[in-house]
Amino acid sequence: MAINSVSTMINGQSYTLTLNNSTGKYESTITAPSLSSYNQSGHYYGVKLLATDTAGNQSTIDASDATLGSKLKLVVKETVAPIVTITYPTASATIVNNAPSIAFTVSDVDAGVNPDTIKITIDGTAITTGITKTLSSHTYTCSYSPSSALADGEHTISVNASDYDGNAAITKSVTFKIDTVPPALSITSPTETLITNVASLVVTGITNDVTSSPCAVTVNGASASVNSDGSFSKSITLSEGANTITVVSTDSAGKSTTITRHVTLDTVLPVISAVSITPNPVNAGSTFLISVTVSD
Repeated sequence: MAINSVSTMINGQSYTLTLNNSTGKYESTITAPSLSSYNQSGHYYGVKLLATDTAGNQSTIDASDATLGSKLKLVVKETVAPIVTITYPTASATIVNNAPSIAFTVSDVDAGVNPDTIKITIDGTAITTGITKTLSSHTYTCSYSPSSALADGEHTISVNASDYDGNAAITKSVTFKIDTVPPALSITSPTETLITNVASLVVTGITNDVTSSPCAVTVNGASASVNSDGSFSKSITLSEGANTITVVSTDSAGKSTTITRHVTLDTVLPVISAVSITPNPVNAGSTFLISVTVSD
């Protein structure tokens, strides 16, 4: 008997194979499934063959066949790499925690992220343990806290991963700064416990922060002008009597240093209420006592 037809079934779709007279084989060019086979049972698409002769006899084999089954396991690989997103710290951030909980996600909607490939480096040093990886749908939500404190200054985090089909994600990196030290602050004017009769006063000083300059300065809550070298000045008007002047320097990490000065404004003239000279008149060359009563 002669062969009447040959067909194949792949992923629920039937395809007819046509005899190639030059090779004597039944062939068909088929478009592979659009999704990776990794999530299929056995990580492959099973191919089923059906051959029918003119008498109606039919032979069927599939991936379970002892002889040809291994050749009927269609492996399909996707070509889209996972997507990495670093959520904390953000690029160019300045933070005060020197052991931050680094947070990032890795997602792949087809073959899926291979968690064993999720890697993080800090300043070029690879982290091999301690990464928490939680899978939800097609996304791993990950976190890592350094086992020892990072030094103040700039740091770079890099994250990479691959999916189960071997597609490597584009490595994502962020650079950020750690600042655990408040800014330096000194006041050059006024001096502590200054007493003056001039209501207009210029508060001057200098501030600096090694990691997070420039600093912002306020004097009694009002912004002061800060120069590139950290020097600053602010004119204020004193009230009669005791005045408290509060100077605050804040760096870009939000850490601050405060200095307080106490200044007294006294514009009240002394009052001379009484005077006596005894004796008066006085003999030439003799002494006399002058007594004055003064209040302020």
